[in-house]
Formats: sequence, structure tokens, C-alpha cells
Amino acid sequence: MAADDVDRIVSAWRRERPDLDVTPLEVLSRVSRLARRLDLARGRAFAGRGLESWEFDVLSALRRTGSPHELSPGQLVAETLVTSGTMTNRVDRLVARGFVERHRAVGDRRGVIVRLTAEGRSTVDAALAELLADEHTLLAELDPAERKTLAELLGRLLRSVEAPSG
Repeated sequence: MAADDVDRIVSAWRRERPDLDVTPLEVLSRVSRLARRLDLARGRAFAGRGLESWEFDVLSALRRTGSPHELSPGQLVAETLVTSGTMTNRVDRLVARGFVERHRAVGDRRGVIVRLTAEGRSTVDAALAELLADEHTLLAELDPAERKTLAELLGRLLRSVEAPSG
């Protein structure tokens, strides 16, 4: 198997710091590099639809909820891992683009619901289809069983990192 950049980096660290166990770099540096390449590929896919990555994040959070494709701003904050102030700004910008609408929450005069519009739905659906085509290409090196194994291993690692500390 051909060496990649991480192999060269790890080899150099082993030479320069033989006193350290650099094996975590073999996995996590690859994850980091793949994440960066994925971010760039996603940015290109979204740009083709006139979207920023953050816009796709908010629109897809709404789209995944099912009809009527709506969430409270607090739920959107939890789904996208941003602050409430950031979400307010993002919703304002998406409203201006016609991708979402704000509605009063039923039974709560102060509550607001953010709902995906038909234009927002068609935009996020098209961006998702393009994104998935690109991501299938990125994973083409792996057969279905390898993809499943990798997904399971990464899921296990992610759950351990995301688990609340007790």
C-alpha cells in the first residue's frame, strides 16, 4: 500500500521523538485530514446550490424533522451546535432568502417556530442529492462491508468522545 502524508509525518515524529508513542496520529491525523477534505467538498457541493455550509445545516435540520418541517429556535440550536444569538442571525438571513418562515408557536404567545418553505425544501433536497453523489465518490475506495465497519468504529469513537463525563 502506498504511503500517505500521515505515514510520512508519523515516521518523522518517530525518528525525532522515539520516546513518544505517536500511534494516535495514525488514526486521528487521518480523521482530521479527511474531515478537512470533506468540508471542502461539501463547501463546493453547497456553493453549486448557492448555499453556505451553515445554511445547509439549518435547512437540513428542518428537513429531517418531517412534515411540516419545523423546529423552535432552541431545537435548531441543539441540532446545529451554535449559540442562540448565532441562530437568531442565521434564521434572519434564511428568512430574507425565502428558505424559512417564522410562525407563532401554538399556545405560546412568545414562542416562535421556524418552518421550512417550499423553496427551502427544494434547495436543501437538491444540495443533499449533490452532496451524497460526491460523498459516494469519496468512499468508492471502500467496499460496502468496509464502509460499515468504518462507520461502526467511528461511531464507537465518537460516542466515547461525546459521552457526558460523570
